[in-house]
Amino acid sequence: MNYTSLVNNYTNKYVFGRYVTLKNITPFLEDLNQNFKVEERGKSVEDRSIKTVTWGVGPKRIFMWSQMHGNEATTTKGVLDLLLMLNENKEPFIEDWHSKFTFLIVPILNPDGAHYYTRVNANQVDLNRDSIDLTQPESQLLRSLFVEFAPHYAFNLHDQRTIFGVGDTGKPATISFLAPSYNEEREINVNRLEAIKLIVEMNKELQEVIPGQVGRFDDGFNINCIGDYFQSQNVPTILFEAGHYPNDYEREVSRKVVFRSLIVVVSALYEENYVNNSVDSYLNIPENEKNFNDVSIEYVKCKETRDQYIVKIQYLEQLKEECVKFCPIIVDIIKKESKFVHHAIKRELFFKDTLISISEAIDKELTDYVEIDSVMVSELLKK
Repeated sequence: MNYTSLVNNYTNKYVFGRYVTLKNITPFLEDLNQNFKVEERGKSVEDRSIKTVTWGVGPKRIFMWSQMHGNEATTTKGVLDLLLMLNENKEPFIEDWHSKFTFLIVPILNPDGAHYYTRVNANQVDLNRDSIDLTQPESQLLRSLFVEFAPHYAFNLHDQRTIFGVGDTGKPATISFLAPSYNEEREINVNRLEAIKLIVEMNKELQEVIPGQVGRFDDGFNINCIGDYFQSQNVPTILFEAGHYPNDYEREVSRKVVFRSLIVVVSALYEENYVNNSVDSYLNIPENEKNFNDVSIEYVKCKETRDQYIVKIQYLEQLKEECVKFCPIIVDIIKKESKFVHHAIKRELFFKDTLISISEAIDKELTDYVEIDSVMVSELLKK
């Protein structure tokens, strides 16, 4: 199967960038062909529709959900690319998949969070910490779908921040995976082993296109997390975490990585070519580390002492007029080298004109996606 050709041929034009809402995806869902069943299965806190998409008639059931956190839309884009491919039905393997699998997909579980571009739902609850208490309508719906559908596999689809790197390699974690633990001891039973082997298969393919940019998420057990709970219910569960690709703050490259991963994992389940993959191959995927900054400015000098400093900046994502803007926030001023950074500005500045010069330095190099806020930049003067 030519994964590159598939990924390049199917990009769903209804979604782009970081802000993806129910309003964006509904016209596409309404236009799906007769092989799909699109239903409203519940409502959010603010009465927005939570839709499901069912496809296929096969005995092997795959359950996937995205945007449990409303500001994590990259995997939603990847899922919609997958649905576009299935809907156009031009590839020879799609009929085979249709007879082998049944997919149940929740494209946006948290439509209120998606609307406001927040991690939490409208009650300010993190749905990924509500798997046991089930205090929220979105969590209750996900659980009822899980019980009703009784999946053989569960795909938990998320985004991760730009701070994550692949171990200590200096490469960003463009995507990370996890076979969640099912108990405190983090043991590997037959169901978790199944998820591990599937992750290894995806990693093999991704190393060909994003070498060294696949990470492994921490497997600390928390029964309040949805993935850990589903794994504890003997359903092989895989966490997908879409992350940063260089200069891809809109995550349009990352969406293709998610789409490719979904094609690979479904193909593996169809071909059953993953069964001999080893636990060691999974453990050899480096764990994520929080070791990246978005920007560093090298150097800012003190005029009196001539000491020089490195300014470390992270972007604050802010929704403005249905567009996500990236506003620079100074998080540290240090003398030593910054560990890893996505964009280094090599320019000498002086404290005396810091407010103007840092704004200009960032604006000159990063105007494609950064909105300068001089109030935020001026935090440097308070250090």
